Amino acid sequence: MVKFSDRVEQLKGSEIRELLKLTQQPDIISFAGGLPAKELFPVEGMKAAAMAVMSESGQEAMQYSTTDGIDSLRQKIVDRMKAKNGIDSSIENILITNGSQQGLDFSGRVFLNEGDVVLMESPSYLGAINAFKINCPKFIEVPTDNNGMIMEELEKIIQTTENVKMIYVIPDFQNPTGRTWPLERRKKFMEIINKYEIPTIEDNPYGELRFEGENMPSLKSLDTKGLVVFLGTFSKILAPGYRLGWVCANPEILAKYNFVKQGADLQPSTVSQLEVDKFMDMYNLDEHVAKIKEVYGHRRDVMLNAMKREFPEGIEYTHPDGGLFTWVVLPEYMNAREVAVKCIEEKVAYVPGGSFFPNGGHENTFRMNYSCMPDDKIEQGIASLGKVLKSFMK
Repeated sequence: MVKFSDRVEQLKGSEIRELLKLTQQPDIISFAGGLPAKELFPVEGMKAAAMAVMSESGQEAMQYSTTDGIDSLRQKIVDRMKAKNGIDSSIENILITNGSQQGLDFSGRVFLNEGDVVLMESPSYLGAINAFKINCPKFIEVPTDNNGMIMEELEKIIQTTENVKMIYVIPDFQNPTGRTWPLERRKKFMEIINKYEIPTIEDNPYGELRFEGENMPSLKSLDTKGLVVFLGTFSKILAPGYRLGWVCANPEILAKYNFVKQGADLQPSTVSQLEVDKFMDMYNLDEHVAKIKEVYGHRRDVMLNAMKREFPEGIEYTHPDGGLFTWVVLPEYMNAREVAVKCIEEKVAYVPGGSFFPNGGHENTFRMNYSCMPDDKIEQGIASLGKVLKSFMK
């Protein structure tokens, strides 16, 4: 009989990935995945960029390259983080990864031993929970409100908990809730982690997708001690199929990520890097992102208006200023997994919220994505969902 490692034995498949298999059915209206709108992918532009790469440097594109990533793309990332996130860095602070998910995986490997404590928002991103789980840490959930992590609760936990090795946060348009931290919380957070010197993973896949309100400085831009590791990605502002993300960290920390990447896969895809780099030479990425924001902002409005109209009283949901998600809280007597089964029968899908809490519970919640469905499907899907919810209300 084959024997597996204890760490692998305690893993299970992502609930979102399993649900996405079901939602591939053409008649299902899916609000489940965190998928970008495929009709917005710059296919013609990327085709031109790919042709240019093969014409100008085809042999280089097909060859191995460095673990860190191609310098010209890393420099573009440095420039973009300065413009969009207020982060001062250089290419020595950048490691290109196979999507920001790989950055999450590496973060767990770099900082966590078995039994170490990782602090997260409650709820938090399921993909991060799964990435960290293989290191067998103890998860402690920090309470949140509509402005994100509550700093008094964070400090209380740190003061009363031994062996806190890492904090993981998504301050901008959080997955799954869509919440964004205000400036005063960001400043207080940095005071706390500087005081206790705890490494922090700032996950920022959605930060450029703001529809309304004022841009907030990233935690990394407020970092004076080099404690923040910033994760970025091209998946939401260009296309996820290229699997290109990055880690921005101080050189001492980044060296550890580099060692882990050498053991994992040697390097990011040379072809993907060169094609994205060439696209950014040939086209204006800001103009492309502006189109994405216009569409997603409109679809958010369509969904929230439909929810206001179709949902029964007693159901709460967030109003995100950007990103891809809104978060729904049902009355405590309702179970979102049971509701989801009935919704699938009505040809509409979402992700039940319990999996976004590393220690379980909160089964009266679910996540909704508005980015990848057209207006008519959003309207139709919310009407069906509202009908099911009314049938469960006492």
